Amino acid sequence: MNQKINLDDTVFALTEQYPQIVSYLVQKGFAPLSNPVMRKLMGSKISLKKALLSKNLDVESCEAELNALIETESLTERADSSLKKLKNDPFSHLTDGKQCIKIQGILPCPVRIPLLEAFEELYASYTETHADEMKKAGYTFSYDLRSANLGIDWLADAFKDEQTVPDLMLSTGFDFFFDKARMAPYTKKDMFYCPVLHMNADFCSDSIDLRDKDNVYAVIGVVPALMVVNKAALNGRPMPKRWADLFTDEFENALALPFKDLDLFNALLLNVYKLFGDEGIQKLAKACGSFLHPAQMVKENYTYKEGDPAVHIAPYFFSTMIRDDSQLEVVWPEDGAVLAPIFMLAKKETCEKTRVFSDFFLSKEVGTLLSQNGFFPSTNPDVDNKLDKDKKFLWIGWDFLKQNDIGELLEKLNADFEKALGAKSERFAV
Repeated sequence: MNQKINLDDTVFALTEQYPQIVSYLVQKGFAPLSNPVMRKLMGSKISLKKALLSKNLDVESCEAELNALIETESLTERADSSLKKLKNDPFSHLTDGKQCIKIQGILPCPVRIPLLEAFEELYASYTETHADEMKKAGYTFSYDLRSANLGIDWLADAFKDEQTVPDLMLSTGFDFFFDKARMAPYTKKDMFYCPVLHMNADFCSDSIDLRDKDNVYAVIGVVPALMVVNKAALNGRPMPKRWADLFTDEFENALALPFKDLDLFNALLLNVYKLFGDEGIQKLAKACGSFLHPAQMVKENYTYKEGDPAVHIAPYFFSTMIRDDSQLEVVWPEDGAVLAPIFMLAKKETCEKTRVFSDFFLSKEVGTLLSQNGFFPSTNPDVDNKLDKDKKFLWIGWDFLKQNDIGELLEKLNADFEKALGAKSERFAV
């Protein structure tokens, strides 16, 4: 990253520039920063360096962790500005009185820029070559593809009625597309149609099938969650091999989980609940000793400090950044890596108009970008994800997703988890 965080800037200025560091600072003991009003009042009066010193924190270590945290987002501004590059879009002025076919969604941070650039190239070419057809039929396209770190609230705002729902949508994780309070009015009307006939063998076998038999949801790729074991912090504990190994008394307070505003946390909650029930949620909370962003877990030049977590739960992408001589060791659980799929939905009434773009997201080109650039295994059958045959996945299953109100269930599981954390939760990010 070219620009390093400036510790002499105020806390408020830095959190405005890098919103993703708020959770980190809250986890470090600055709980009031989770309130935007308090963040402005308090954060405008103190530099980040002085704030860290006030908590007796190691300033140099925190600076390194914060830089690691924002590293994967350092190109977000460039990617956002690239949305404005298409000056030759022949329909940029024809929104009034025209049907606007909307493409919206969330792209994984590490691959957003190459994906967006490839999409924009297709978009420019297609709208130019089909200009007459689109003008005659009275429609145009618009798109908004944002980085996953910005959350999903902006996309949720589109679900006001059938007209405002985007025609083609992308989102990672389970909490958006499977929240019945939001989606039921549309799924009951058979509003979406996105068939996937052919699936990569990594995700289509006797043990897993990511094809939706109802042809409503398509999965273009997955974000797997693995264990990253700190061998220096095991202190005689056995190397965990399965998820249940983390729920023993030996690993109490020894587990670092991803921040709770990340998709992987909810994917982990759902899978633990499905496998181990309510007791599993209790044991997960008992094992939890901290919340960390994945970038903090695998930072370069890591050296062990007393009290560091023995096990981190991290995306496959971050686990690939660990050096061979590191004290950290990646463990792909024998019972499978937890999956947070990247879902796509397409409106049935406009699916022919958006097909060129839905085919693009399901293509080998995009699959290769996901798999090779981001280590997000692709579902395209022609992509080699370079996974050994013994690498299994924990897939929550279509029946589970459609038989449960996932939004309601996640609220319950998060509340149960927080309650089980008890007094420990005061030390963690909210």
